[in-house]
Amino acid sequence: MGQLHPQGHSGGTLGKTRPPVPQPGWEVMFGTMGTPWAVLVLAVALGGLWAPCAACKQPNFIVILADDVGWGDLGANWAETKETPHLDELAAEGTRFVDFHSAASTCSPSRASLLTGRLGARNGVTHNFAVTSVGGLPLNETTLAEVLRGAGYSTGAIGKWHLGHHGHHHPSFRGFDYYFGIPYSHDMGCTDTPGYNLPPCPPCPRHGSIARVVRKDCYMEVALPLFENTTIIQQPVNLSSLAERYAEEATRFIHRARDSGRPFFLYLALAHMHVPLGVPPSPLASGIYGASLSEMDALVGRIKRVADSHGKGNTLLWFTGDNGPWAQKCELAGRLGPFIGAWQQQRGGSSAKQTTWEGGHRVPALVYWPGHIPAKRTSCALLSALDIFPTLVALAGAALPPNRRFDGLDVSPVLFGWSDVGHKVLLHPNSGAAGKDGGIEALRLAQYKAFYTTGGAMACDGSIGPAEHHQPPLIFNLDRDIHEQEALDVASREYEEVLPAISRAYTQALEDIATDNVSVADYSKDPAVTPCCDPQHVACRCHAPGAHTALLDHRMEGRTTRLVCP
Repeated sequence: MGQLHPQGHSGGTLGKTRPPVPQPGWEVMFGTMGTPWAVLVLAVALGGLWAPCAACKQPNFIVILADDVGWGDLGANWAETKETPHLDELAAEGTRFVDFHSAASTCSPSRASLLTGRLGARNGVTHNFAVTSVGGLPLNETTLAEVLRGAGYSTGAIGKWHLGHHGHHHPSFRGFDYYFGIPYSHDMGCTDTPGYNLPPCPPCPRHGSIARVVRKDCYMEVALPLFENTTIIQQPVNLSSLAERYAEEATRFIHRARDSGRPFFLYLALAHMHVPLGVPPSPLASGIYGASLSEMDALVGRIKRVADSHGKGNTLLWFTGDNGPWAQKCELAGRLGPFIGAWQQQRGGSSAKQTTWEGGHRVPALVYWPGHIPAKRTSCALLSALDIFPTLVALAGAALPPNRRFDGLDVSPVLFGWSDVGHKVLLHPNSGAAGKDGGIEALRLAQYKAFYTTGGAMACDGSIGPAEHHQPPLIFNLDRDIHEQEALDVASREYEEVLPAISRAYTQALEDIATDNVSVADYSKDPAVTPCCDPQHVACRCHAPGAHTALLDHRMEGRTTRLVCP
């Protein structure tokens, strides 16, 4: 049977100032350091690589977050995918992580965890915020942008926010010097260019009273706004040109940062591949989804070229996704690759977005930093989007916020190819399926995956798997069963041997969270906080794009699997 306690980390790190340190398992590379001379040599070598000195130039950071992207949506991961030449080039010139996971399997919790390094059970963001949400990511939580700005970085957020738009929850008050984007998902407001959705939604009304749409899937009363900093510059936003505008604003931000002489952090949260998908100028043979995927790929390639034009090796680019595909959108949903959650599929319901099956949270991940991160490398280290926060903080020579614990790890040694050791334990919260919002319903320990609750998410055929609570838990061995098809027999020797280790890890994780400095998000709603460019017009429509703007009212409290590792 596989080893139950691999070298690695379980999270729950107290915030404190520290440089990156050698991790367990380094003796494999350097041998047993039994002499003072060996220790001295290693100390000098590592000191030269890691020393956070004033003379060392801080790297730039670009984090590109795709929306609802599938693990199989990259050709580098899944041979049947042909629409991602730029992302595949990024993989070839950097490192590809094939066991990388979003921190949650729906929008707001996943983004909150990326920007805080903490699960929703700690940072308070356990489910999605609404158009009328008063609150957002709790103000006592420190974002990655706030830490990096304090370390001298110019910080910019472009794209989808979905962590609160009212008052000081807006990104302009969460550490970002510049913001350009939409306050929540682009299906949470009507537009004049509605694109492709299932079921389809009509464009915004233009005159007279708003036609009531019985189906709850379509937002018709308020158009989707586009912000620049705290100003609505267009409502409804033109979805057909949004990708181009994001690319243009990202390019301008990078140029401004270069001219200022400061390092920069750009958080680029794309609308792709969330529905509604845009109307492509010339659809590909692979259909609407393939055309939209190709557009996203071209956008990422463009940002990479801009970053490289300011000096290869100066910028670390990290591409990943917020969660897996939205299965109920059928042909407009992404590709799971091999992570089909067959056990759940056999019982009905989705095994992708919102769920704790691999298809819900195992996402593509590429890291590119010429001269620092090895090219043409595939890593099977168990990593998470939670790791982005502590890793970038360490590389910037900054300190983690005090008085709280982090679920993410500084995985710099893994990025640099010095180690392939990630998390020993990784927790997976419920994100809208069965179970309590934000509750830890699944756990990964080495190759083993334990489920305490399953079901509750809708599949393409409209079925919703029955909510089932498992005690003792379902346990799968992912090394043998990547499809999550057949749980271990509870009477088997393997199950009996692994269960105690899983139970200890689960209990310890819950105790660690319960004794932490835990935040509580405000999920109250008030229609008065809905972003509205001009309340005198139908759907809050502006007189003309760019001609009428309105400041936020702050007086009111916006199928071949490429998985094999070397």
